Amino acid sequence: MIRVIPYTIRGVAVVGVEVKLPKTTLLAVSTDIGYIMCGALDVGLLNERLANRDIIAGRAVGVRTLEELMEAPLESVTLHAETIGIRIGMKGREALERMLEHAVS
Repeated sequence: MIRVIPYTIRGVAVVGVEVKLPKTTLLAVSTDIGYIMCGALDVGLLNERLANRDIIAGRAVGVRTLEELMEAPLESVTLHAETIGIRIGMKGREALERMLEHAVS
């Protein structure tokens, strides 16, 4: 089953996506310029093989719901996410807020 859930952060709409798979659930919350995702995200791949895409993304592990994803500290972030101030240890919601700040600029 796939659920798409709208959220509002600082008055801006973001989209949460939950994909139920056998024995796991994929979780992501996306803004216009980047996203945060559960442990299934391969940050190394984004930084190395897809570096030319300048992807802004962060990964939180051990989360089971979209709400947990937004409150969990990020375990890893892409190099391009770091350029806009997103850091390891930052809560997912804070990373989304940073993305929203830079989407408007």
